[in-house]
Amino acid sequence: MTDDENGSRGPASDAPATVVDPDRIAAVADQFIRYVELVAAWVFAILFAIGVVDLTLQILRSIQTGNITDPLVVIGFIDTGLLLLIIVEVYHTVIAYTQESDTRQIVRLVIYTGVIAMVRKAIIFRTSEYASTQDALFAAISYTIIIFGLVALLFAERVYGRSP
Repeated sequence: MTDDENGSRGPASDAPATVVDPDRIAAVADQFIRYVELVAAWVFAILFAIGVVDLTLQILRSIQTGNITDPLVVIGFIDTGLLLLIIVEVYHTVIAYTQESDTRQIVRLVIYTGVIAMVRKAIIFRTSEYASTQDALFAAISYTIIIFGLVALLFAERVYGRSP
C-alpha cells in the first residue's frame, strides 16, 4: 500500500462502501418476531379447536357407554376443559404481545393462566399418583403456596395497579 496523490492509503476502488444500517436490521428482526408470534397464535387457536372437538367426542362417548355419571370421567372432562382455558389464555397472551399491549395487561394474563393451571392441578390431584403420602403432602403444600401466591398477585394488581 502506498500513498496516492490525495494522501489516502490503499487501492483505489470505484465500489461504494457497504454500510450496515442497524435500524434496518432491527426492523427486519422485529418484523420476523411478529410473524413468528402470529404463527404461534395460530398454533394455539388450532390446538384449542382440536381440543374442543376432542372434548365433545369424549362426552358423546361417555354418554353412549353410560360412564357420564362416573365422577372420575367428569373430573377428566373438567381437566380437559381447564386445559383448553389455559390454551386460550396463552393465545391471549401471545396476541397481547403482537399488539404490543400494556405490560400490566400481559402480566395479568400470565397470572390468570397460572391460576387456571393451578386450579386444574388441584382438581385432578390424586394422592395415589405419588410414591408416598409424604410426596403427596409436599405436592399439595406446594400447590397451595403457589395458588395463594397467584391470588395475592391478582389482589395486589387490582388494588395497587389502578391508574391514578
